[in-house]
Amino acid sequence: MLKVLVLVSGAGSNLRAFLEAAQAENYPARVVAVGADRPASGLEHANERGIPTFVVPFTDFENRESWGEALLEVIRSWQPDLVLLSGFMRLLPESVVDALSPRLVNTHPAYLPEFPGAHGVRDALAAGVRESGASLIVVDSGVDTGPIIAQERCPVHPNDTEETLHDRIKVIERELIVRCVRQIADNTINLRELKPA
Repeated sequence: MLKVLVLVSGAGSNLRAFLEAAQAENYPARVVAVGADRPASGLEHANERGIPTFVVPFTDFENRESWGEALLEVIRSWQPDLVLLSGFMRLLPESVVDALSPRLVNTHPAYLPEFPGAHGVRDALAAGVRESGASLIVVDSGVDTGPIIAQERCPVHPNDTEETLHDRIKVIERELIVRCVRQIADNTINLRELKPA
């Protein structure tokens, strides 16, 4: 059974969908804990299911490195096989990435390498593209530059707003998370064998 720790920063809609999938008896992964970098409403999805939660507030530390050390210590205490960033909006220090990689994965609301960074949906709309997408990647020291685990396209409609497009992309992200974590658990996907993007 693959032990997964999830990090969130917000409402955790992708987390909720993953928790629902992971509760199935035949699903080969279990969420052992859910953490956040600030008080986040998404933690409630875990609390409702009796899954332990924790917060390591970024604002409690002098710098990103010291926050990262504290976060890594808590993560390691749960001994996860995989750490999933799901709507986690804080850039992890390189020391944390190095310690967890390649078993550190992140969703991104664009078809990478298109539109990396914090505003992938907004940037896609501003560029006037007809398609965007969603990606699941291994986190590396760059910004959305790690090896791609899986990705799918999503059409951009003429009347799309940032919210409507993001809502459709989230559906794809949830499917990618559920499918790929299953494949990581059964060794169909070997994260160590993925090539850099």
